[in-house]
Amino acid sequence: MILGCITHRHICFLARKTLFHPPWFGWLIRSLNAFPVDQEGVAKEGIRTVLQLLEKGKAVVVFPEGTRTEDGKLAPLKPGVQLLLKRAPVAVVPVGIAGAFEAMPYWEKVPKLCPIWLPATRSGMAMSVGEPLDGGRLAELSREQLLAELTTALQKVQRRAEKLRRKPG
Repeated sequence: MILGCITHRHICFLARKTLFHPPWFGWLIRSLNAFPVDQEGVAKEGIRTVLQLLEKGKAVVVFPEGTRTEDGKLAPLKPGVQLLLKRAPVAVVPVGIAGAFEAMPYWEKVPKLCPIWLPATRSGMAMSVGEPLDGGRLAELSREQLLAELTTALQKVQRRAEKLRRKPG
């Protein structure tokens, strides 16, 4: 949701189907432009949904790790990113979010808040947006080169976000 607050564009997200239950939460995340996808298998449904949204000119947030981090560190990127870029060579804007793991580890149901008017805690968050990468050029790279370049770009914005993050003490 923090990403949606910093852009003037309406952005779309993919969310696992299980998040759409209970219905009130499904309604909430649908109102934030989330689309349900099944995380099982090879994620064909998610890739198809992203391509349909891109065809309509929508901006789509893709989490190339495929799931939330288990330890707060960037996990290896999924190769489906290359397939998306081969089929829709759109600009890729790397975004780093620092503190999301501390604010809401995957096992928690409710985030730990850190309002800006209160002293900083470990759950404070910051975001950094990088320069757009040429999707056409990325699509021409081998899978290993593409994943390496995206990983480097994400690590760079992640480090910048970490520097921007308010820290306790």
